[in-house]
Amino acid sequence: MYTAVLIAKPGNLDPALAEALRNAWGGADVVWLAPDEAAEFALAEVPANFWGVWKDLQGQGVDLIAQPSEGRRKRMLLADMDSTMIQQECIDELAEEAGVGAHVKDITARAMNGELDFEGALTERVALLKGLDAAVIDKVLDTRITLMPGGRELVATMKAQGGYAALVSGGFTAFTSRVASQLGFDENRANTLIAKNGALTGDVARPILGREAKIEALEQITATLGIAEADVIAVGDGANDLGMLSRAGMGVALHAKPSVQEQCDIRVNHGDLTALLYLQGYAKSEFAS
Repeated sequence: MYTAVLIAKPGNLDPALAEALRNAWGGADVVWLAPDEAAEFALAEVPANFWGVWKDLQGQGVDLIAQPSEGRRKRMLLADMDSTMIQQECIDELAEEAGVGAHVKDITARAMNGELDFEGALTERVALLKGLDAAVIDKVLDTRITLMPGGRELVATMKAQGGYAALVSGGFTAFTSRVASQLGFDENRANTLIAKNGALTGDVARPILGREAKIEALEQITATLGIAEADVIAVGDGANDLGMLSRAGMGVALHAKPSVQEQCDIRVNHGDLTALLYLQGYAKSEFAS
């Protein structure tokens, strides 16, 4: 059995649309997880025209996901940080303070779309931050970084159900430690910017945490917890997330780069992070604060 899930911004999911799709596909009764926002229904199989319908619904501001019904509720959350748990790319915001914002932002976009080697792109961008006052990191955290909507509910709800939450980023520990603390993550892993005499040196500690390190985090943490990789829901938006997204039991491309979406069956472009709870079958009434 499979479950089809429809998710939109609050108030944007037409009940008539959900019923019409259920009727067309011969699904079971529609179950509303949140009125006019998220609904689901069971299916015997994924219809052959799924991706055609998906494309049509994208134009209407609705995300459509079909997945196996068994084992939907996961025991671990593995999340990227930049443009996933926060709405910015931390290195881009540091670069703005250093006066090289446009150049770094271009490199970031290309790296996240898989056009550039992640490690090479990271070292190139960090080099451009050489001489920046290390105190600027706290300024950026306080004035430029905002949490992605739904993140608190996602982490709190999964932890309330006995889940474990890990934040694994190709960004920097100075940012992941703050974000992890704010959202209630159990642990965080990221790269470390090197500073000397109060200024950034333009280098990052080795080894660099990139795509393979995120896969290693998935392997190591599941082994420590004694759970299977199938028990993990992973979320990210960049090319360096593809390894963990493909390995996890549920890999979610959230507002992801085009090349990333092409390689993921679960794509969320209109919902926020609470979509990851709807995908697991949680109703809004079950969310923890």
